[in-house]
Amino acid sequence: MLSDLLKEPQSIKNWSPGHHSVSLPLGIKECLIRMAVGWFYLSVMALCSLGSMCILSTIYWMRYWQGGFAWDGTLLMFNWHPVLMVTGMVVFYSAASLVYRLPQSWVGPKLPWKFGHAAMHLLAFILTVLGLHAVFDFHNHRKIPNLYSLHSWLGITTVFLFACQWFLGFAVFLLPWASVRLRSLLKPIHVFFGAAILSLAIASVISGINEKLFFSLKNGTNSYPSLPSEAVFANCSGMLVVVFGLLVLYILLASSWKRPEPGMQAERQALLHGGE
Repeated sequence: MLSDLLKEPQSIKNWSPGHHSVSLPLGIKECLIRMAVGWFYLSVMALCSLGSMCILSTIYWMRYWQGGFAWDGTLLMFNWHPVLMVTGMVVFYSAASLVYRLPQSWVGPKLPWKFGHAAMHLLAFILTVLGLHAVFDFHNHRKIPNLYSLHSWLGITTVFLFACQWFLGFAVFLLPWASVRLRSLLKPIHVFFGAAILSLAIASVISGINEKLFFSLKNGTNSYPSLPSEAVFANCSGMLVVVFGLLVLYILLASSWKRPEPGMQAERQALLHGGE
């Protein structure tokens, strides 16, 4: 909505919410932009809190109920898998996806933000690969088959798409060889798969939590249907991941927080900095 309001930098812009038409002075546009920026930063604060809670709750679950961590092929090595996947594939991936939503990225050169976007995604991918190594190494030590469950199929598909997305983005949007036309053609696809991969990552985490609880509690005194404290805690951790993901997707889809078109940047810079 705000992007439409800013396409004409003069004092009046016709805007039609529904079937009504109103005239908006530039001062109202400035107020709306500042409100959007304020809501954005409130959302970022909520995201930082939720993301930290997602990581910390997964660590606590693995330490308190699953015995902690090791890197020796035992069950303790498996415990790194959920922590690294939540950290890399959900939290860091989301942070990288939101780089272009920062108001500071709305103006000025785009290249530094491209490098930041690519570097944060690369860090998320490295953590994801370590998480995969933890589970594969554990399975191989225990002679457990790999990639047999729906969770594993969904997860490996997500990682494969993430790898393709990163390499395509690096080759087309960061390296200088691609034409403007090619970038404009591939940008909607890149944006779509960015949101799709996050959605698949959330689905993978939820199915993984469910699978882990079934395996952990099937031989215990308290079964999963009886909702022991571990099950309640893990279910709540899963809900945190869902809420976190929905908030990220909302910010990604909100048109008022997207980087403006080149012709709109000068006006938005003036509005953001009070006309200085």
